[in-house]
Amino acid sequence: MRAAQNELMTRTGPGTAAGRLMRRYWQPAALCRELEADRPVIPVELLGESLVLFRDESGALGLIERHCAHRGADLCYGRLEDGGLRCPFHGWLFDRTGQCLEQPAEPPGSEYHRRVRLAGYPVIERGGIVFAWMGDGDPPPMPALDCFLAPDAYTFAFKGLMECNWLQALEVGIDPAHASFLHRFIEDEDPNDSYGKQFRDAVDGGEMTGTRVLRDYERPEIHAEQTDYGVRLTALRHINESDVHVRVTNQVFPHAIVIPMSREMTITQWHVPVDDVTSYWYAIFTSYGKPVDKDTMYRQRLELYDVPGYVPRLNKRNRYGYDAHEQRTRTYTGMGDDINVHDQWAVESQGPIHDRTREHLGRSDIGIVKYRRLLQQSLDALAQDQPTPLYDDKGGVIPVDGPLIADVIVDRASWTESWRAHADAVRHGAPWRNGGAGE
Repeated sequence: MRAAQNELMTRTGPGTAAGRLMRRYWQPAALCRELEADRPVIPVELLGESLVLFRDESGALGLIERHCAHRGADLCYGRLEDGGLRCPFHGWLFDRTGQCLEQPAEPPGSEYHRRVRLAGYPVIERGGIVFAWMGDGDPPPMPALDCFLAPDAYTFAFKGLMECNWLQALEVGIDPAHASFLHRFIEDEDPNDSYGKQFRDAVDGGEMTGTRVLRDYERPEIHAEQTDYGVRLTALRHINESDVHVRVTNQVFPHAIVIPMSREMTITQWHVPVDDVTSYWYAIFTSYGKPVDKDTMYRQRLELYDVPGYVPRLNKRNRYGYDAHEQRTRTYTGMGDDINVHDQWAVESQGPIHDRTREHLGRSDIGIVKYRRLLQQSLDALAQDQPTPLYDDKGGVIPVDGPLIADVIVDRASWTESWRAHADAVRHGAPWRNGGAGE
């Protein structure tokens, strides 16, 4: 990759090409649970912009510029009153669209406030996440991903900070080969003791755990296929002459991935730019079987992350908890059991913005190559006012079915049909689907 191309793809602030592209898609801005405090006002840093998210007295959400239009005071310390957020400095009041409603120190009868407006962005709540529309014009419908169709009882949302650019955070999720090494566990754990954690559930009737498949079959045959919504990745690990492990994941443009966590649960994860050198991953866990045990999943993650910033307790300042003895005896990284920490080390160690001009990509990097080409094609299309992924020629959102994922052992001779049949059976067997795709 050329240096100029790397720069183009990684910078997402206001006025940048990739920033304009990102603003054509709904962006995760906060977890809904972050607004459950007595005072629902929180700072949001998103795509290089400093914002404040709040719920007004009517219960409606607003996302507006963080600094008062008068003299720049921080509205995160504003007062929720009189239908909006009031700056404590001089009492200027802003509603959830950013419109100034009052300027108490101005002369009686002044209409000056009507000409003052902060930037404000539409927001909606889906799957435990507040999404923001930061683009031009009216926002499009949200894509009909399964994580948005499932009822609240069947989903759980969380997030975590990564101290690196969004693109390298995303690229670890579209790299099927890394899991055989970075997430290798030298000894298998009991899946029953690991509820809500990745790579712990049994595969295909419990005959072989996911951790064993990744560990013992480290040379996957990887396929990457461009779709209407992004890229589908298929990793085949040939178990023997008759059986193959099929793992299908999806990249949903511009910065989401949909991956299997177990046979009955998926993770939809967005890698969202805070700024050019920091990102959050947001994840919605979606169950196709039983309702999600939210309390257990939240409690597990509070052991790993400090809130309200959702900063990993293991990070570069404490060397990610690296333990040489553990690396020799239990995990490949020596950095504990949380695979998010493994990913975090891998992408943060590349630097704040990875220098892709120094890479030597191989055949196993086909998914990364396919995605980078799609990203470049999308930037080119946007520059010519042409449709980008998920959009049709009229600017409408293309329907998304699922998308389908798989983590299953099937017959090698019929794997292309078998994984789809398995995935369809799981999806349409979900209690909340009633046999249909939903709207």
